[in-house]
Amino acid sequence: MTEQDPLVIFTPSGKRGHVPRGTTVLDAARRLGVDLDSVCGGRGICSKCQVAPGIGHFSKHGLTVSEDALSPINAVEQRYDEKRGLKPGRRLGCQAQILSDVVLDIPPESQLHRQVVRKAAEARAVAMDPATRLFLVDVAAPDMHAPTGDLERLNAALAAQWGLPEARASLPVLARLQEVLRAGHWQVTVALHQPHTGGEAEILDLWPGFFEGPLYGLAIDLGSTTIAAHLTDLATGAVVASSGVMNPQIRFGEDLMSRVSYAMMNPGGAGEMTTAVHGALDELARAITQEAGIDPRTMVEAVLVCNPVMHHLALGIDPVELGQAPFALATSGAVEITAGALGIRSINPSGRAYVLPLIAGHVGADAAAVALSEAPEKSEDLVLIVDVGTNAEIILGDRTRVLACSSPTGPAFEGAQISSGQRAAPGAIERVRIDPATKEPRFRVIGCDLWSDEEGFEAALGKGGVTGICGSGIIEAVAEMRMAGLLDSAGLIGTAEQTGSARCVPEGRTQAYVLHDGSAAGGPVITVTQGDIRAIQLAKSALYAGARLLMDRMGVTRVDRVVLAGAFGAHISPLHAMVLGMIPDVPLDHVRSAGNAAGTGARIALCSRAARRLIEDNVRRIEKVETAVEPKFQEHFVAANALPHASDPFPELEKTVNLPEVSFNTAVSTRRRRR
Repeated sequence: MTEQDPLVIFTPSGKRGHVPRGTTVLDAARRLGVDLDSVCGGRGICSKCQVAPGIGHFSKHGLTVSEDALSPINAVEQRYDEKRGLKPGRRLGCQAQILSDVVLDIPPESQLHRQVVRKAAEARAVAMDPATRLFLVDVAAPDMHAPTGDLERLNAALAAQWGLPEARASLPVLARLQEVLRAGHWQVTVALHQPHTGGEAEILDLWPGFFEGPLYGLAIDLGSTTIAAHLTDLATGAVVASSGVMNPQIRFGEDLMSRVSYAMMNPGGAGEMTTAVHGALDELARAITQEAGIDPRTMVEAVLVCNPVMHHLALGIDPVELGQAPFALATSGAVEITAGALGIRSINPSGRAYVLPLIAGHVGADAAAVALSEAPEKSEDLVLIVDVGTNAEIILGDRTRVLACSSPTGPAFEGAQISSGQRAAPGAIERVRIDPATKEPRFRVIGCDLWSDEEGFEAALGKGGVTGICGSGIIEAVAEMRMAGLLDSAGLIGTAEQTGSARCVPEGRTQAYVLHDGSAAGGPVITVTQGDIRAIQLAKSALYAGARLLMDRMGVTRVDRVVLAGAFGAHISPLHAMVLGMIPDVPLDHVRSAGNAAGTGARIALCSRAARRLIEDNVRRIEKVETAVEPKFQEHFVAANALPHASDPFPELEKTVNLPEVSFNTAVSTRRRRR
């Protein structure tokens, strides 16, 4: 293969490489270690290998893809499309041949190892006060001597029997009103939506006679990489089912600025991304109702939390203004709309949606949801709350003052931009331990409860084997390498001679550490490269620099406790986070995982009108710090490149771990002295 061969880039994995012209997409995926399913052996029967080719200019990749980048649709694909149907734009990977440079998106259903969306729901006590509730009323029968409409008499009954204000009804509900009233012999159950702002109430649906429900709502955490949803009983607050999918916008760019750039560079690009996420939200709602076995008609509400770019795209607003100072938002207030306006059409046709307010241009509704869940404004001690995703939201505060900022950590913490990286899926290494004496690793993978050095590991692993390393795995691997003396404080990997480990192997002009060699069985060789270390250093430096900016603004050098939110917080040990210097130094028992705090905040807002009023008030009082224009951000960022830090002391960490004082930068030091 040469540089003249076509370049193929697969999303969402980001894996790329040159393949000979005429190579099928399926063969290219296998050569590059890309997760593309196939059952029929490439005969065009199973359709598991479907891909979606991108057309046009991809500024992130510096690539322009022509319409004839793949071979024309052949007879096998035509026959399959006629018999079973292919979604518009899809191709069968076993049939389509690569003719020139191409970007190919692998949809979730074509991924052999499906994404594990690790954003579980956390139990939380909430005073139930949902915006939509059921009311049973007895309506007066029509009277020729006092002529009024059925809707007017229904409103009179709601006022007399429940003390409720007049409510409006959409045309579809109004069209069913007479039939339902007469079927129930003038007794009906009404699903009434009452806004927390005190605005006009709306009748969302009605049933003849007594309908005990329950009604349901959907709390959605729309992340840059994953979308998680919790189906919630609006009477009890109990989570009935949870599910998640990959955000299909990944094919337009892994990070937020890539997606903003796509909107800037491609006419109609913002609309493409809006359509993609609307489809994912609707499919997620449909799947979760089927999983729970409930009537979609009883799902009457949705609450959405997301970062500002996702917020604008979900609402159909072009996000280009968020890509340049002063990062102006179309609106920072809460938004109340129909669920259909978010593309969620597989629930009650009159269903409503509430989108939490935004804090600032890069601190979104997801951060507001975290603040609602963790309530820093009520804390007696100084708490730092870190919600890490492709973009990190950071909150620092106590009863006197609350500050917030965001920091561009990028997708490295989620396994992207890592040489052997992959999304969290069965077969991905998620836990790593390295013996400081022997330098030998052991690990656990998603889908298997055994460690790699335990008896029965290979059998328990199954035929899929070890496939790569996800975000939690690479973070622990780098921290363990630092603790084992394989990595110095500057982030350099030592040679086999320097470290005493044959697992340190040359890779070009740098070194790599072999974590797992599956080549004997036809599997991958999984290494931690110098490039991987740099990606983690950049991500963790951005995170720490954002936290230090808030501490500077607060006038402190220490915090009392740290709360780790999101999938990151649930799956990374505080020790490994502190060894890398991702968070400020505190006693390890003062670091707590909050799980999916953004999702928890969304569920609180779903179940409580008072909570909606509270967060809208609190957001106005949170002080926003914009990292992009703060001069000291770069200074903190550079100092935080060291592991754990170049200048900030970590006395609490030193009580637990004695980090080896090693340095592998001898060649660079010699050149500096010569100069």
